[in-house]
Amino acid sequence: MKPYLLSLGAGLLVGVLYSLMGVRSPAPPAIALLGLLGMLLGEQAVPIAKRLLTKAPVSAYLQSSDCAGRVLGPHVDAKTPEDQA
Repeated sequence: MKPYLLSLGAGLLVGVLYSLMGVRSPAPPAIALLGLLGMLLGEQAVPIAKRLLTKAPVSAYLQSSDCAGRVLGPHVDAKTPEDQA
């Protein structure tokens, strides 16, 4: 949770600085977020393609911390109390 709060705080600080300087954000928020999502998904395209070519299991990779953890964040690996029971 801490990295998300730090990221939000950094974004707020940059937004305040932009406002004080009288400039606009370099990209509309939706476009910027879609670009970041594309970067995250594109980063996983090569490992998935390699697994497809070698006929290695892709679904296990998608659920692993190597893929899901990088795209969705480290909290994906965290065990919930229900998982531990």
